[in-house]
Amino acid sequence: MDHILAAWMTDVIKVIILLCENFRGGSSNMDKTPNGHVGLDRRRSGLLLHISSLPSAFGVGDFGPEAHRFVSLLAEAGQSLWQVLPLNPTDGGSDYSPYSSISAFAGNTFFISPKLLAEDGLLKGEELKSIEDNSDVVDYDKAADLKGPILKKACQRFRGDHNFESFCQSESQWLDDYALFVVLKGRFDSKSWVEWPDVFKYRDEKALEDLLEREAEAIRQVKVAQYLFNQQWQALHKRCQDHDITVIGDMPIYVSHDSADVWSHQELFDLDDKGYPRSVAGVPPDYFSKTGQRWGNPLYKWDLMKERGFEWWLSRFERNLRLFDALRIDHFRGFVAYWAVPAKEETAVRGEWIKACPYDFFDTVRKRFPNATVIAEDLGLITDDVKAVMRHYGFPGMAVLLFAFGGDVAHNPFAPHNHREGLLLYAGTHDNNTVRGWFEEEATSEAIRQLESYMGHRVVAERVHWDFVRMALSSVAKWAILSPQDLFGLGAEARMNFPGRPRGNWRWRLREEHLQSKAFGILRELSQIFGRTG
Repeated sequence: MDHILAAWMTDVIKVIILLCENFRGGSSNMDKTPNGHVGLDRRRSGLLLHISSLPSAFGVGDFGPEAHRFVSLLAEAGQSLWQVLPLNPTDGGSDYSPYSSISAFAGNTFFISPKLLAEDGLLKGEELKSIEDNSDVVDYDKAADLKGPILKKACQRFRGDHNFESFCQSESQWLDDYALFVVLKGRFDSKSWVEWPDVFKYRDEKALEDLLEREAEAIRQVKVAQYLFNQQWQALHKRCQDHDITVIGDMPIYVSHDSADVWSHQELFDLDDKGYPRSVAGVPPDYFSKTGQRWGNPLYKWDLMKERGFEWWLSRFERNLRLFDALRIDHFRGFVAYWAVPAKEETAVRGEWIKACPYDFFDTVRKRFPNATVIAEDLGLITDDVKAVMRHYGFPGMAVLLFAFGGDVAHNPFAPHNHREGLLLYAGTHDNNTVRGWFEEEATSEAIRQLESYMGHRVVAERVHWDFVRMALSSVAKWAILSPQDLFGLGAEARMNFPGRPRGNWRWRLREEHLQSKAFGILRELSQIFGRTG
């Protein structure tokens, strides 16, 4: 999972290089499948910006006019990639992390635009004015207080139509259980499903039928909210397609224990007879962490998944591939072998590697979705068996420029001269510091010396972000992704997430001054020079 990146700091770059030495230089068969298919198409570039970070008058970015304006800005700047983080529901218990959700299928209703609801006649002008909040940072708590009541009004006013009925039918495989789950969470004060009365915890058929009858309107409203989310997102996605912008989604491998997915498919997860995980996900101790990383997610019963034809996973892929044009899979190595930690353990020290069934799984996925663009998050210690799976299916991997300097740069796989075409290249990710923040706070003197030698000039904080932008755009890697924070030369204050820090993440957002920045014009010029606008 993305939490792996928490330990990737400059002072351990040398170790990273040692772990990745066998990725050295030049082209690789990983760029192609056995039949020669290239995983990524032409040279392109774009931005990594989550929906929450878009400008908005309602506390959290959404799918409204500002999002559509951002798409236009991308196109004007010659960019044809837009990567977002998971769009699933978030909550305050996880600091609104997009990587922790009560559903792997449902959409985050925070992203529903009140302005678009008003255009559809579901809200009134005075209701919009009552919730306006022009804070410079994302404030989910305030947005929940302000947007929650008016979204409920909009759902109550929605009369339904043929499209809504079709949506409910086509998404019924997850939507019906999700709606029940949300209503039950409300009834039992947001307690985990393992703390519910047994008739609901173990999904007694008669109890659920009675609930459907008694809470019909509440269940309908949950479905309406998901429909509105879907309609607004698809409209935004259509605008991206009209501007030849590929939207890259992000899919975590694991799901939260307290989720509709685990509650409705308990048999597919390694749970005890009370519903608690027997073992949980994580990674073992290494140089980066003496106790490893214990994530706490329940593990899959891959044998049963296989026996059932990976139906749940196929549904998950289908849902994500309807939302996005390409899909990045977080912690890809977990599909090959995963670190299982006994649930009673407080750390990840005592665990074991257990093999999954990657070829059976991805053969099934490839058969169902032959044209899907899947990108593997392959950062960290990637063993030969993981690399073999990536080569076999032609799944592109990742590289991060912020990890290029500080050790043996000549053989560092993240240094530009060692890149391959079949890479999704980042200057930095949502889990890293900004380029300027790294330069000012984390880079060693040796890393700065190497960077200056690499660039051929003295590097200063005010312009170091453009050095990284140039390196990314000039790389042989076909797809290059930049963060808006690095376009504008923002420091550590603009960091999106600090892994390991429980609070204060996911708050950064674009401001109007950023949208007016000359940086977009410079980005277009550089993208043209390095052949990424054709």
